[in-house]
Amino acid sequence: MVTGRIHSVESFGAVDGPGLRYVIFTQGCLLRCQYCHNADTWKIGNGKEMTVQEIMDDVLSYLPFFEASGGGITVSGGEPLLQMDFLIELFKECKKHGIHTTIDSSGGPFNRRPNFMEKLDELLQYTDLILLDLKHIDSEKHKFITGMTNEHILDFAQYLSEKNIPVWIRHVLVPTLSDFDEDLLRLADFIKTLNNVEKIEVLPYHKLGVYKWESLGLEYKLKDVEPPSQERVENAKRILNAALAHA
Repeated sequence: MVTGRIHSVESFGAVDGPGLRYVIFTQGCLLRCQYCHNADTWKIGNGKEMTVQEIMDDVLSYLPFFEASGGGITVSGGEPLLQMDFLIELFKECKKHGIHTTIDSSGGPFNRRPNFMEKLDELLQYTDLILLDLKHIDSEKHKFITGMTNEHILDFAQYLSEKNIPVWIRHVLVPTLSDFDEDLLRLADFIKTLNNVEKIEVLPYHKLGVYKWESLGLEYKLKDVEPPSQERVENAKRILNAALAHA
């Protein structure tokens, strides 16, 4: 029986894909983003072990809300792609009931090894949308922010484009880290090379997860960084959305 390691569940999510959504936060992540607001999801192997059937029993009770709002299920994290066997079985069950399926991923686990690609291709058969969080376009800056370079993540974005899987690009705007026009312009240029992007979301940095870092005994290095101004948020939206206009 396939099980997943689950951190938490949100029954009525409204910001993780279209409509009202049942959001599952999986446990485990390879990135260590300096501004992560879910640092308690990092450790692999933690969380509650749940079967697909346990989750579906709960999900189906919300089916009328999904149908009325054009919503569905979103698997976030942590990093969902660390648990592809679980995702495949979960999304198969969702499709039996006509439920829209979304993955919220940073692309961290992506690689071209045959075993990974075989599972990914199967998963994509049952996936309606991917929310792809592109942290930074510059590889070295990406490594500084997340602990990992981004070549494989950009490769993942290009692969999804080749497979024509619908994608919403997400970019967290962090003053001092990712809020520079030259980087935003480079990111927009990259997005222009993709043919599957339906929407671009600029997510303003916030400090709502700082207490989790403190409770875990971790140093939060951005404690002196304030959220971006509305002007800078609109600036980022303008630059990045120009990529969609170009398409």
